Order: sequence, then structure tokens, then C-alpha cells
Amino acid sequence: MALLHLHDIHLAFGGPTLLDGVSLQLEPGERIALLGRNGCGKSSLLRLLAGEHIPDSGRIEGLDKLNVALLPQDIPERMAGSVYHVVAEGLGELGELVERYHRISGQVATGDPAAMDSLERVQHELESRGGWALHNRVEATLSRLGLPADARFDELSGGLRRQVLLARALVREPDLLLLDEPTNHLDLEAIKRLEEVIATTDAAVVFVTHDRAFLRRVATRIVEIDRGQAHSYPGDWDNYLRRRDERLNAEAQAQARQDKLLAQEEAWIRQGIKARRTRNQGRVRALQALREQHAARRTTQGTSRLDIQSAEQSGKLVAEAEHVGFTLPDGRALIRDFSSTVLRGDRIGLVGPNGVGKTTLLRLLLGRIQPTEGHIRTGTRLEVAWFDQLRETLDDDRSVADNIAEGREFIEVGGKRTHVLGYLQDFLFTPDRARSPVRSLSGGERARLLLARLFTRPANLLVLDEPTNDLDMETLELLEDRLADFDGTVLLVSHDREFMDQVVTSTWVFEGEGRITEHAGGYSDWLRYRAQRDAEQARQARAATAAVRPDGGRPAASSRRPAKLGYKAQRELASLPETIERLEARQAEVQQRLADPAIYRDSPDDIPRLQAELNELETELMTAFERWEELEAQRQV
Repeated sequence: MALLHLHDIHLAFGGPTLLDGVSLQLEPGERIALLGRNGCGKSSLLRLLAGEHIPDSGRIEGLDKLNVALLPQDIPERMAGSVYHVVAEGLGELGELVERYHRISGQVATGDPAAMDSLERVQHELESRGGWALHNRVEATLSRLGLPADARFDELSGGLRRQVLLARALVREPDLLLLDEPTNHLDLEAIKRLEEVIATTDAAVVFVTHDRAFLRRVATRIVEIDRGQAHSYPGDWDNYLRRRDERLNAEAQAQARQDKLLAQEEAWIRQGIKARRTRNQGRVRALQALREQHAARRTTQGTSRLDIQSAEQSGKLVAEAEHVGFTLPDGRALIRDFSSTVLRGDRIGLVGPNGVGKTTLLRLLLGRIQPTEGHIRTGTRLEVAWFDQLRETLDDDRSVADNIAEGREFIEVGGKRTHVLGYLQDFLFTPDRARSPVRSLSGGERARLLLARLFTRPANLLVLDEPTNDLDMETLELLEDRLADFDGTVLLVSHDREFMDQVVTSTWVFEGEGRITEHAGGYSDWLRYRAQRDAEQARQARAATAAVRPDGGRPAASSRRPAKLGYKAQRELASLPETIERLEARQAEVQQRLADPAIYRDSPDDIPRLQAELNELETELMTAFERWEELEAQRQV
């Protein structure tokens, strides 16, 4: 039985109709990804499902019976208090009681004797109202997402705030979970945790995302909003791409046939007819219907034209870092002893958690700030174009056009004089939108405007700090293509794994405590390397443990004089390295399978079996290593 059903939903806010007769059915446990161009109505549809908007016409069946939780795209202003307080608020009135218990418990732990009486009263009220289960639920949710319960919400980074708001939604144990751009501003580890949470929740999930890797791992169905209509595509991303192209091709052919018929009928009507002839009136009415259909037709929105202007080639050396360190005023070291060379044509991706120092390293390499240790040498003839993570280079009070042309009507692009409104149309800004103030733009429009501004001047070094946030899929793919054709140097910070794989040729990974390592290839290549490295470290640790006994750390073989090896023991010793190698290979395979969030979505029943197999492999490996040590010691007698 369907969880809810949308019937012929219409919604508009003064401009073009966002939802024009949308009908959609949501089944229990489904995870639907909403796709579409910026401004097509995805967020509005989420707010309809959350009960924040009312459709102009149509009805939604079943919504009144559901517990619905929404993670909005923008962080609400003036939200204060501790992380625990914000999360507990999601439980309503009882959540306030749970939060009060947590706060008073903290006071008691600090030795405040006056808090004991208050704690007893709150405990009694919790027991009488059945609130202990809710208290445990808040604690478990915070632990699951790795959130600091007593930290101040307004002092957290944007990524951590979004995780707190996600916890606030999850703690309600909703029947329907609505997520609007949930991966924005999250680092890769947080995105992985989010994937596991969504893949294992019992709730139906509807989410908006432009992160293709996240979509592949989570979605069970894709719904595209296109010109007011909802098109459903069961299955994965590749199936969606194929079936969408088939639909658009069939639509284009039908429109071409209709246009041809309309042209023929218009030619016929111009030849003149006698209105008194009844036999022609049906044809006249059919022509009028064709005209109305053509006038009402909504054509597909164009694709941005991103043309990156290449400046004169830089010198072969772009930047060279020698034993560079950077320490914050509070004594925390962001970067320790980092040495590397950036050459012309390199495409380097920077990977690491939020706040670890990725943007700081970019600013160091370009001479914007100076290192506290070491030396950085920059190359010659560098023309830098910087895509700012915080969009701070845009003036919110000026119009879109003035942010590009500084009040002028024409700009120079690629050596040609171009009208600013015509240039902005290449980035999907209509003349009316181009005259609007920047503060009225959506996140995706601000990102497109920054790209438009970025590409008005030639560059041979592109510095892209989180360029993918809020961009729609088509613009992302076009940006990937343009970067592939760019003959300069690219430094990229992004948490979009697929974008990173498509663009970069080497990766700098922030491993923690200021240590940065370099790896060939993109994000997926680094994941494979890390899995192999972790497996090797685990093997070495087991070998060291097997070779040492508790009695003073002496080798096991030295505790007594073993007997000399017989024929069977020699054959066993010869076969043990192959056995150990086979067990380690299987162990690495199982570890990699369990580390893949897709298993929590596609095959959750396999998880206990794989974990049991991993424990068994650990035991077998330990036994094999101990036996190898014993036989090797006997052989050397």
C-alpha cells in the first residue's frame, strides 16, 4: 500500500508554473532522488510534502497520517543553544524535558550540590511521562553521527550544523524523511556516515542532490522535475540517463511533427477559405488548437555555455613548497613539513575533513599568506582565477550584471566586445534576472554567476574551492568537460567524489595532525590505496603480535627447544605463505565490501555474514602466523 499519493498538483509563485499537474506515488521504504535544473521546483515539492506549502490545486493523500521531518537547504537563522538542545527540540515538548535532564546532569557532574534536587524532580517527571526512551534516542542519534553534545550550535562550521539538523530530523523517527541538498558543506567522512544512515533507516526518503556518487549509493528511484512535469525512473543513475535521453528524443520528434503540421495548416489558412463552408470548420478549429498547444509549449531550458579563456602559458614551475608548516595563533598546526612541486598542467585535488587546512594550503601556495615554517616559491607569468568557497567576491547589493561589468554595458571576453546581458544569457540568466540584486539569487544561481565572473578574464591557473555546491547536474558535467579541455593548471578542493575523479590526476590527502600525503589519480584511486595500506598494516600488527609472547616479549620459539622438522611439517611450512596470502587477500576483500556504503542499501542481510567471516579470517590468520613461527623456529634448529 502506498505511503502517500500526489494527485494532479499545481503550484506557482507568480512566475512560470513550477508544478503543472504532478502526480506521484511514494511506497514505504523508497529512497527517491529529486533531480532537475535550478529553480524547477524541487525544494517547493519538498515543502509541499512537509506541509509548509499548500498546492494551488490538486490533493495529497496520506500525508496527514505521517510523521514527516525536513532537513532544509539553508540553515535557519537565530538557532542557538547546545547541540543536544537543538537535537532534542525535534521531539517537541518532551524534548525540552530531555534536554533539561541532560543539562542538569552536567551541572551535577561538576559538583553543583543545588542541582541534585532539580535532577531528582526531572528524573521523576521523565519516568512518569515515559521520557527515558526519548533520552536514549537522542544519545544514540548523537553518537551515530559523531556529534559533540555540549558544543554551541552557533559556533559550529556549516557542515557540522547541517549534521546537527539531520540529527534533529532523525531523532523524531519519521515515516517520511525529506532532505534538501544534504551533502552540501559536508566532508567525505560525514557524507559516508550520511549514506549509511539513509541506507539503514526504515523511513521513506525523498531527497534533492547534485552529488552523483551519493545518488548512486542511496537512491532506489529517480524523479526528474522538468518544465512542471514529474518523470519517474526506477533503478540507478545509468538507467535514468538512458531513459531520459529516450524521452527527450521522442519528445523532440513529436514536436517536430507538430511544427510541420502547424506550418502546413498555416499555409492552407493563408490561401483563403470560405467560412460558410461547414466542411472546413473542423479544420479551422483543429488549427486553432494547434496554435494554442504551440503557445503553451514549454521548451527545455538551455545549457550553460562555459568557455574558459586560456591566458599565455605560465612558466613550467607553478609553485614549489619546501618543508612548509603553518601554525595557527592558538598553537594548532594545520600543516607540518609539507614539500611538493606543482608543475604547469598539473590537476591536483585536495581531500580532507572540513577545517583541516585545505583552503589555507591554497592561499600559501599562491602567496596570499606566508608559512610559519619552510619556504614557498611561486612560478612566473601566473594568471590566477579563484572560485571562492564562500562566494564572498560577489556584492549582494549590486545587480547580477553589475557584478560582472561594474556598471558597463559591454565587456571584453576572449578579445571580443560582448554585451553583458548576452554574456549572462550563456549562463542561463534572463535579462530580468540579470538586473536583479545578487541577494535574491538561489545557491545554484550564485554559483553560476561566480563562474560567469571567473571566466571573463584569461587564466592559466584555476583555483576551485568547492565549486560544485548547488550546481545542477548539467552544469556540473559541462564544467567537467571544459576543465578537461583546459590546458593550464588546476587546484581543486571538492567533496564531490565523482567530480574529483573526472577532473584531477593526483590527490593531496590531509591525513590529520598536519600531515599531507600525495597519491596518483583521483579519489577512488586513493580509496583503493588506503584499503591496501590498512590491510598491510593490520597484517604487520598481527605478525608482530604472533611473534611475541606475554612472558617478557621473547619469541615463542625460544621458550623451549623444539624438535626437528619432519617431512609433513616441511610441506606444511612451505604451504603456509600461500595460505596466509590467500587469507589476507580475502580479508582485504571483505573489509572493502563492508566499507562500501552501497551494501547497507542493497544487501543489508549480508552484513552479519560478512562480519562473522571477517572475525573468522582474523582467527585463521592468527593461527597461521603462530604455526608459521613455530615451524620456522624448528627448521632453524
